[in-house]
Amino acid sequence: MKFVHLTDTHVIGDGRRLYGADPARRLALAVDSINREHGDAAFVVLTGDMTHWGDSDAYAAFRDEIERLLMPVHLMVGNHDDTEAFSDHFPSTPRDENGFVQFAFDTPHGRGICLDTKSPGTHAGGYCTARLAWLEAELSGTDGPVLLFMHHPPFPVGISSMDRIMMLDAEAFHDVIAPHKARIRHLFFGHVHRAIFGNWRGISFSCMRGLNHQVALDLSADQTRIPGNLEPPAYGVVLLSNDCVTVHMHDFTNKYPAFSLHAPTGMDPTQYQLNMSHARFRDLG
Repeated sequence: MKFVHLTDTHVIGDGRRLYGADPARRLALAVDSINREHGDAAFVVLTGDMTHWGDSDAYAAFRDEIERLLMPVHLMVGNHDDTEAFSDHFPSTPRDENGFVQFAFDTPHGRGICLDTKSPGTHAGGYCTARLAWLEAELSGTDGPVLLFMHHPPFPVGISSMDRIMMLDAEAFHDVIAPHKARIRHLFFGHVHRAIFGNWRGISFSCMRGLNHQVALDLSADQTRIPGNLEPPAYGVVLLSNDCVTVHMHDFTNKYPAFSLHAPTGMDPTQYQLNMSHARFRDLG
């Protein structure tokens, strides 16, 4: 089974630019790419920060693009989102009994659990006792494999300015999931705007780049501001089976030349490889 992990679209309204880029246009390109190249995906999960300022115009622009996807989409809120404005445009999105945008869905290879880590008044993530109780009930109510989706990571990633705004209730969160750790197949998150892969206390995880702007790879310990850049946008293509979770990062705006690594029939392989150093490739190094 295939699905797509999309995150941090940061759409703003009225066709305006953000940090010099057009987030609505980049979302449109991502939707085009997903439909064209991965139209067989079972669903798309978007792990938060749909908009940059959480305003109604931005959600309208976001909706116009995201509704073009050919497959179901599961939408989650992040620190840049406004839950009520989002709900005005997506009233059918599930919420728990306390109004948090968190829900679960089934796949042939595990149950997906989508968490609401938004904490009003701060860009840091939170997971209060009410949400912890909901998650504990979800995990206790099933004994099969689980996929976790969230916006904020519950652990530091080494970029100090982002680590200050990770999910701050990480220990309480871990206490709830710890008894079920053997069943948690993978944890998907956003927020950090980088491709990051690893393992946290025995749980594999992955993060994807955002669509508009990225957080630069600066591992210095004394950052006072979040370092940013305009590295290419990307989304994740996830292949899921009973015994494997494979996550590919797709740089969907890549314009580098494409070619076969094998020589055409009848051509000397060595000469073919030398020929591929044509001038149009020289600027790539």
